[in-house]
Amino acid sequence: MMNKLYQSDFLVIGSGLAGLLFSIKASRHGTVNIITKRTMEESSTNRAQGGIAAVVSDKDSFESHIADTIRVGDGLCHPDVVRAFVTSGPRVIKELTELGVEFDETGSEYDLGLEGGHSKRRVLHVRDYTGRDIEHALIEHAKEIENIRIYENHMAVNLFARNNRVYGAYVLDVNTGEVERFAAKMTILATGGAGRVFLYTSNPDVATGDGIAMAYRVGASVMNLEFVQFHPTLLYHPKIRSFLISEALRGEGAQLIGFDGKRFMPEYHPKAELAPRDIVARAIDHELKKTGAEHVWLDISFKDPAYVKDRFPIIYATCKKAGIDITQDPIPVVPGAHYMMGGVRVDINGMTDVKGLFAIGETACTGFHGANRMASNSLLEASVLALNAAETATKLLDSTFPAYEIPPWDPMNATDSDELVVLSHMWDEIRRIMVNYVGIVRSNKRLIRARNRIGFLAREINQFYWDFKITPDLVELRNIVAVAELIVKMARMRSEFRGAHYNKDYPAPSNQAVDTILKKGYEPVPV
Repeated sequence: MMNKLYQSDFLVIGSGLAGLLFSIKASRHGTVNIITKRTMEESSTNRAQGGIAAVVSDKDSFESHIADTIRVGDGLCHPDVVRAFVTSGPRVIKELTELGVEFDETGSEYDLGLEGGHSKRRVLHVRDYTGRDIEHALIEHAKEIENIRIYENHMAVNLFARNNRVYGAYVLDVNTGEVERFAAKMTILATGGAGRVFLYTSNPDVATGDGIAMAYRVGASVMNLEFVQFHPTLLYHPKIRSFLISEALRGEGAQLIGFDGKRFMPEYHPKAELAPRDIVARAIDHELKKTGAEHVWLDISFKDPAYVKDRFPIIYATCKKAGIDITQDPIPVVPGAHYMMGGVRVDINGMTDVKGLFAIGETACTGFHGANRMASNSLLEASVLALNAAETATKLLDSTFPAYEIPPWDPMNATDSDELVVLSHMWDEIRRIMVNYVGIVRSNKRLIRARNRIGFLAREINQFYWDFKITPDLVELRNIVAVAELIVKMARMRSEFRGAHYNKDYPAPSNQAVDTILKKGYEPVPV
């Protein structure tokens, strides 16, 4: 049976900020197919509460934003990339406002927030649902563009590559179970991060590292995947999963309290609750292990209730459903996997080292975040990278080879099996291994255990992939175990403590900051 074939100039895999902004800009020069494995709204962008960091005030400066980013990145940021992205901030805000995003204002000026790592107020926001507002504005705009076609419930299985060049992807139609072919001159990975590799995460269910795994399978380099940022404050509640309590609360004065009722962050860092995220997350982890408690408290109840409700309406409403009135009660919180500083290695224009393949957003690694991302720099990077990639890809469009017509492909074995019930058990086991052995605090012994157990599971899962019918769960599980293996391998390569990578056996940074890069071999690259 001939599989369906869809052709376009650009194939965009993912529907968050990066994928949508790229699509809108690129659609002026060619046709765009967007595939997303759930609905358009299901993305990490939609959950971004804090905002987007940009220098838009005369009380701020590019040099200050650059210095803050590099300091928080713990010596691993690429200075040229940081400068290029930070100085593009005003351009990004202009683009987003023209597309319908209405950032909060006080009088005639933006209402700028302060978050961890920043020395100035520079975070533009829409209450505490900035990402949702941006996502909705871009979706509505994209739907009106004739050159853009959107395919929801379509999951990329593998990229199609020949001779170090990508020509599109094999895509599973979740509704029909059919594997279809999407051919394109340029393929753009905008699949988000890989938070679901860990048991506790702020990420949506779709964040299973698909873009990273697919890119690595066709020979693209990945970089710095050992750096996984754990957000210090996820809501701790048995029925409300993966809900983030924005760092903006701490920016507005919220304090972290232990079970003894005392504030503990001043003991760990001069900036206390506004220390970089890796420091706050490790401090909470230490407090939990020291006391045996299951969570700590985040308290903003001393602020004016009307202000709290107006500034943080989503957080207030969600906690209220959980029986917590944040204007009167402290919030139970725990750290959880939040953001990947590493990803597919790209240049400042999103180009990978495989022709015809771009990666943008959290899927990519530019060196901007270094070893630890500063709060609200992610939406900035995603926007700049999307705009740069769109400009670069459209310039290449006329000079590139035409897309191959991808040949029909049926999985060799499409037999259902009762044994596939074990997939959910494997998924749970991987995520528990990762959070226990490759989490906030690591050691050589833990990493070796993780390597051995993850390696065994990877072999078993790959056998499932070839033996049984392709399903969404199997596709995601295959990608999760691939990314888990890469994280463990790269964590083993880094014999130091730097940024979000804390190994008890190496309590200090090395003398030279290097990127870890994996392709077919490993070569550390000095910054």
